[in-house]
Amino acid sequence: MSAGYQAVGWNRQKKLYDALVALGITSYLGAFAGAGAWLHPSATAETLLIRGLGTGAFLLLHVVLSIGPLARLDRRFLPLLYNRRHLGVATFGLALCHAGFALVQFHALGDVNPFVSLLSSNTRYGSLPQFPFEALGLVALVILFLMAATSHDFWLANLTAPVWKRLHMLVYVAYAAIVLHVVLGVLQAERSPLLAGVLALGVVWLVALHLAAARREWALDREAKASQDDEFVEVCRLDEIAEKRARIACVSGERIAVFRYEGRLAAVSNVCQHQNGPLGEGRIIDGCITCPWHGYQYLPHNGRAPAPFTEKLPTFRVRLEHDRVLVDPRPLPPGTQTEPAVIADALTPRRQALAGHGRHA
Repeated sequence: MSAGYQAVGWNRQKKLYDALVALGITSYLGAFAGAGAWLHPSATAETLLIRGLGTGAFLLLHVVLSIGPLARLDRRFLPLLYNRRHLGVATFGLALCHAGFALVQFHALGDVNPFVSLLSSNTRYGSLPQFPFEALGLVALVILFLMAATSHDFWLANLTAPVWKRLHMLVYVAYAAIVLHVVLGVLQAERSPLLAGVLALGVVWLVALHLAAARREWALDREAKASQDDEFVEVCRLDEIAEKRARIACVSGERIAVFRYEGRLAAVSNVCQHQNGPLGEGRIIDGCITCPWHGYQYLPHNGRAPAPFTEKLPTFRVRLEHDRVLVDPRPLPPGTQTEPAVIADALTPRRQALAGHGRHA
């Protein structure tokens, strides 16, 4: 990675991806406007555009929030994860256009500043039927703006991964605000059972998907924790680790990844320093542990990214007793070099014993 590194640009794959996203958004808006004009001939073009942009942003947000758990449940969804930020920025763009047109249509025709009108025209926060639902949309828009503005890796590096992650977890606050924005706004005005059903279906889909992904992760941690001990702990059998792949285990409350490569075993933290990606679901490429999410790489014996990169992972001591893979649960400081366990050294005595037993037989 260090020798051939180039900054990620607008390569053919990304251009094709963004072109498909733009085509999908344009097609949706066109279809929505056409169907809306046919079903509601009296609706103005501005109203149809506001509704189309709003529903488009909401649907796209469902797609964004579905990609993460889908990728946890099935590796075939990982390609969608690579460019998820593009979808997030597109979601903010649609939401901003929706808010802009709505602000002009409902607050720009009086003698009060539109933003002042938005915040002061309705202050009945204690009334559920007359709740100022537009304020909820504004909260969601601000969060989506912060996420879009910090989507570049420049902000990830300067804010640090934990801070950046916490900021982007606010997307769930934005989603809840949008759901309430729709429930207290559109659904109270139109009382459409179809709209209510679609909204409920979207919420149930996301909740069920995240619960399924969480259950899978919880089962993995529970299984690994059952084998913990005060000293080296057994995490798996050697034949459970494929060549250039890893076995994920949980020791001392932390997930680690034990990689098998070129007759050796090495263990590092399972958390990628880029966006907390699951390193153990990646593989060894060109001698480096390669994160399955965005391709960040680390050397297995010391957890360091190859120069000129500076990311470091905590490492763990590994021991192999016959076919039992043992790990010291006490993490070493990030970037600490460890001696990989050599597979041949551990298996030779057992093979000799088996061979001797065969001769005696």
